[in-house]
Amino acid sequence: MVRVRVREMDEADIEAVSAIRVRGWQAAYAGIVPQSYLDAMTVEEDTDRRRQWFNHTGRESRDLVAVGDRGPVGWVCFGPPRGGIPGAGRVGEVYALYVAPDRIGTGIGRGLLDAAHAAMKGQGVETSALWVLRDNLRARRFYERAGYGADGGTQDDVYDDVTLAELRYRRVL
Repeated sequence: MVRVRVREMDEADIEAVSAIRVRGWQAAYAGIVPQSYLDAMTVEEDTDRRRQWFNHTGRESRDLVAVGDRGPVGWVCFGPPRGGIPGAGRVGEVYALYVAPDRIGTGIGRGLLDAAHAAMKGQGVETSALWVLRDNLRARRFYERAGYGADGGTQDDVYDDVTLAELRYRRVL
């Protein structure tokens, strides 16, 4: 594993996290999400949206970053379950997990996921859930190695008029 430390994200991390997220989408979803959608993503637009969301007074989610020698190299966001995940109060949801594309496979993602699990467990959450694109086999393998499994829940997302299926995964903490 690459040596990083995981800490709470702060406002100074927003631009770096947006770059990780946009580059992560463009790398992980190439060949899955329409290229036109991926090409239209910009770090600047994501930074603006993330800054507004980060400073929202009713925000219940938490964000952790993995910080290495060059600053943030990974990010995880988690919190209470959103629609489509039964079990409020005892279930938490991992909303997003991205690692800088050149650091994928180094253990950073697993470290972030473990930290999110520990934080959720500390809040009394018993089960973690997440959504993963059905065709994102690499991510599905990652989550399965971390103890997650598909629980039968599905939903569709639309990107540039292309409908993609997502699978709901769960694991006991």
